Amino acid sequence: MTEGAKARLHARIEGVVQGVGFRMFVHRQATQLNLTGWVRNTWDGNVEVVAEGNREQLEQLLTSLKLGPRSAQVTNVNFIWLPANGEFSDFRVRPTAN
Repeated sequence: MTEGAKARLHARIEGVVQGVGFRMFVHRQATQLNLTGWVRNTWDGNVEVVAEGNREQLEQLLTSLKLGPRSAQVTNVNFIWLPANGEFSDFRVRPTAN
């Protein structure tokens, strides 16, 4: 991947991650890093994130996801790297997935 190339990070964060401000934490981090995409709770108690941007900023977001906000207890982060497709114009909090 070339320097400055866009990428997509798809992550699923497990642990005590709902009801602790995790989505707003991710939204704040992603916005500060100029990333686009979304974050949402999942029906099984996890948090899902899809973010696009420069690989360096996505790596920073991934580091933040592994820590979470102070009240969270992250036990695992599953993630994959994909090519960016540019479908997002900003970063949003989405409703819980069914």
